[in-house]
Amino acid sequence: MIKNIASLVLLIVSAALSFKHGWDTFNYKTNPQSLKMMTELGISEGVIPFMGTLTILTGILLLFPKTFFLGNVLNAMSIVLIMALAMRSGNINMVVMEIPFLMIPFIMIWLKYPFKN
Repeated sequence: MIKNIASLVLLIVSAALSFKHGWDTFNYKTNPQSLKMMTELGISEGVIPFMGTLTILTGILLLFPKTFFLGNVLNAMSIVLIMALAMRSGNINMVVMEIPFLMIPFIMIWLKYPFKN
């Protein structure tokens, strides 16, 4: 039961973060800090809608048992991409800050979808 609760909490947090980051990505023009970060990472303005869509899609995939694994894999891949772009730009602080977020999808895969028989 504790395992299911931990998995559910991580699922809610991960999906909420995906939706929040996706929404923030679409609204980058109203958030100068977000635009500055993406520019520093080398993400062009044409790629930003794709990144936002992928992030929101990841959050949706996490919510369903059949796509839970795929959602976690996409989440981990997007975090690794951000870490690689941050390394390329010399932003080691961002790389270190992303490490705990990279662990979440792997822990969720290990715990499995909550309350699935």
